Amino acid sequence: MRNLVAGEARKALTGRIWWYLPLAGAWLCLITTFGYVSEGEKAIASGSTALAVGQDVARAWMMMFLLAAVFGAVAVTRDYGSGTMVRSVLLAGSRTRLFGAKLIVSTVAGALFGLFAAALGTASVYLAPGPFGFEAAADGETALILFGVFACCTLAGPWGALVGWIVRNQTAAVVTLLVLTLLVDPGLQRIVPDASKYLLTIAMSSVYRDVKPDLLSLPMAYAVIAAWLAAAFFVGRRLVRTRDIA
Repeated sequence: MRNLVAGEARKALTGRIWWYLPLAGAWLCLITTFGYVSEGEKAIASGSTALAVGQDVARAWMMMFLLAAVFGAVAVTRDYGSGTMVRSVLLAGSRTRLFGAKLIVSTVAGALFGLFAAALGTASVYLAPGPFGFEAAADGETALILFGVFACCTLAGPWGALVGWIVRNQTAAVVTLLVLTLLVDPGLQRIVPDASKYLLTIAMSSVYRDVKPDLLSLPMAYAVIAAWLAAAFFVGRRLVRTRDIA
């Protein structure tokens, strides 16, 4: 299994997407960070604090989890797109072994996305306020936010891979993740907030300690995320074992 995972990791690093995605995520997060710090002095004058601005900056890096999910989806669906899935299964020895190897690679990739986001988020908290005229501030809550960002990215990697196994088409899988994360879940949160807090990406809001009202407690949020991953695992694994793999 170790050699299979290593081979899937090398395959995942083929091409440019492995560095395009984290750079794209960093760009999006930096834009959001700029928005927070550029208005920071005005917010402080209106009654906010430098600490609150710093926490918003840390929270801005949660967007990296979407890119981690996309990486996981691409790591699976690129074999379908290139027509090499049958060959990959034969080399792996079974569909189940390949399913597990890609899931491991996507989880590790998600953790690396999370470390990248947490490191840049930490740097942003301390370095971004200076040019805009106020001092950087952080506390234990800031650290918990950054840990939550890391956790969300780590969990998003296998989520994207499972969506890839279920959908089996790269474009459709990526579009599914984008639509769910950016449109469906936020839209349902506005319409039915009590029910929408059990959606995956809304539950992740509790993990990175969003300030929105009506979110789940942290233990419940992890339980909901685990339930979504377990359901996707069951469906994805069953489809992999029963559908034509080509």
